Amino acid sequence: MYELDVVNVFVGPDGRGGNALGVVREGRTVPQEMRQGLAAEWGFSESLFVDDARTGLVDVYTPGARLPFAGHPLVGVAWLLRRQGEDVPVLRPPVGEVAAWAEGEASWIRARAEWATGRRTEQFRTVAEVDALPAPPPGDGWLYAWAWEDEGAGRVRARGFPRRGDNVVEDEATGAAALALTAELGRSLTVRQGGGSSILTRFHHDGTVDLGGRVRWDGRRPFAPAAGPGDQRAAGAGCRPQDHEEDIS
Repeated sequence: MYELDVVNVFVGPDGRGGNALGVVREGRTVPQEMRQGLAAEWGFSESLFVDDARTGLVDVYTPGARLPFAGHPLVGVAWLLRRQGEDVPVLRPPVGEVAAWAEGEASWIRARAEWATGRRTEQFRTVAEVDALPAPPPGDGWLYAWAWEDEGAGRVRARGFPRRGDNVVEDEATGAAALALTAELGRSLTVRQGGGSSILTRFHHDGTVDLGGRVRWDGRRPFAPAAGPGDQRAAGAGCRPQDHEEDIS
């Protein structure tokens, strides 16, 4: 049996929103050939396996692909490890070293803008136009639709549509896309995405962007991959994470 922690990343200031992330803290015990199947079974926009908490070595998957970099999983796992007494100043996904730290209620990472690839941003004239978009809009490829809420204050309304053929129709909060938009605009932002998520960014002229937000723990559940090849189903699949809550502090 393994354990899966679920955290919500980029929770809004009123406690709503947040993008669910599945984290296997003892990732080194899960063979790599099983991970993609598990990520597809769980259905989170991203799932993360911690291969070495001491050195920050992590492995990230969507339901259909392994990712070299992803924003919300790294913000989320940095918070989770810190909550459990593992203060990891550097995370190491396949793309390279990512600094991680905490400021007040927010968990932060620093990443390079060129790591946030594969997402097209499109500006709309008004927030109402962004809110009126169907999920997903017609077309192919990852779309980050956005409009200014308050340009002077750097406040943005955004929605994210992966359009990649898996079960994630709309991403509630997308760190890499917010990072890409920050780099394109050349300024720090506060992004309101999805149904209530809040993403904070800081632009730096050296090509890096800080990405941060609030994180909430939403429970833990056991899972056991099935014995049959290619059939890695979680024990109790379909149950809510809070059905197996316990203290993680």
